[in-house]
Amino acid sequence: MTEEQLLGPRAHGGPCGSAVLKAVAEDFQVDEVLDIPLSGEGEHLWLWVEKRNLNTEEAARRIARAAGVPLRSISYAGLKDRQALTRQWFSLHLPGKADPVLDKAEDETLKILETRRHQRKLQRGAHSANGFTLRLTQLDADRGELEACLERIKAQGVPNYFGLQRFGFEGSNVHGAREYAERQELPVQRNLRSRLLSAGRSYLFNRVLAERVGNGSWRQAQVGDLLAFTDSRSFFPAGEAECLDPRLAILDLHPTGPLWGAGESPASGEVQVLEAEAVAAEPAIAKWLAEAGMKHERRILRLPIGGLSWHYPGPDILQLEFVLPTGCFATAVVRELVSLAGQTDI
Repeated sequence: MTEEQLLGPRAHGGPCGSAVLKAVAEDFQVDEVLDIPLSGEGEHLWLWVEKRNLNTEEAARRIARAAGVPLRSISYAGLKDRQALTRQWFSLHLPGKADPVLDKAEDETLKILETRRHQRKLQRGAHSANGFTLRLTQLDADRGELEACLERIKAQGVPNYFGLQRFGFEGSNVHGAREYAERQELPVQRNLRSRLLSAGRSYLFNRVLAERVGNGSWRQAQVGDLLAFTDSRSFFPAGEAECLDPRLAILDLHPTGPLWGAGESPASGEVQVLEAEAVAAEPAIAKWLAEAGMKHERRILRLPIGGLSWHYPGPDILQLEFVLPTGCFATAVVRELVSLAGQTDI
């Protein structure tokens, strides 16, 4: 499957040129934003960990082995990219135990930067955002077009597509989801089941968003839409008054699209028709998701870019810094600017 089939059209007229991302781990840096004051005491040891070219699950396994505790004692807020330099929190449940020596977990790919005690474990999804520092190298782009596109993105946000990494190489996860959906079966392996269900649901969302980008309504509320605030999972219907809410203009409130599950879309009117037609091309996946017990949820269509700034460390290097809500993809920002030459899986 091609990028266009998996993601959909760009919104800002790009790309303005080409570049390389992730030539080295330091080109893609992620810092977890966690607004939880740690007390300094309790039976949970929290670790602020820096990882280089190491995925979150492997880091958890190494920490568990070094601490001499079962893997189920390790918690983290979310998964971070493997091909990157990332910093995130982990917690270890150590009731009645002293802080373990964790030297054996550390090497050039994993460093423990800070440890703190707390009364509670780290819950999945507890982080409020992720901060990104991205360095685009081998940049070949018109500087004027690039600057204009960056200003538009700063003011308007970008379509909140699920990134290519959600779908596997050349859409392999979507192909897998289709195969199971056509048989109306679920993979026995828990990790595979979770990955394919997520890919199927993400693909249907991207189809709906692609339609909204195509008709220009991805950042405009319509009567019948379901609206949500940037950091909220709840949503409410849009009537004529809600479509005039000034919080839409400041990128605090957004129209949403479906994360498919049981039941019809709670949207109404033309919005519901558009969503139903977009999903109708994949009826087996839609039915499969519903019968797998997935609940119908919503995801904002527009991705606001917090604190976006940029500079040029070299003549062919563009460095971007910004903050995104959890569950959103930094590559959605990059895609509006440049094409990533020879890179199809990030």
